[in-house]
Amino acid sequence: MSEAENVLGTKLQVCCTDPMTGFYRDGFCNTGAGDVGAHTVCARMTPAFLVFSKSRGNDLSTPVPAYRFPGLKAGDCWCLCAARWKEAFDAGVAPPVVLEATHASTLEYVTLEELKQHELKKA
Repeated sequence: MSEAENVLGTKLQVCCTDPMTGFYRDGFCNTGAGDVGAHTVCARMTPAFLVFSKSRGNDLSTPVPAYRFPGLKAGDCWCLCAARWKEAFDAGVAPPVVLEATHASTLEYVTLEELKQHELKKA
């Protein structure tokens, strides 16, 4: 099995381990057959995005222990659904993304140029 690539065509980097993110809760925005939401965009949460997501029926601020979901706050990084990030982009509230940690399959939903408009350099 080959290593996953990011949207830049290089090895996929860790998005976040505190809180532990990823569809597989391994810190990476990897995806697979069971990930119907395509949780592939590594993004840093903003207050505007959290409000937007909640208004669309996905409350990312409230913990859900049964799904090992801690609840997010502004400043946390998280692997978002690619379609939700695109929806937020279209609405003008897309959170910044870490390109090196955003899975290449994201490009099925959004262009690299759109992602680069919201690029966040990972420290």
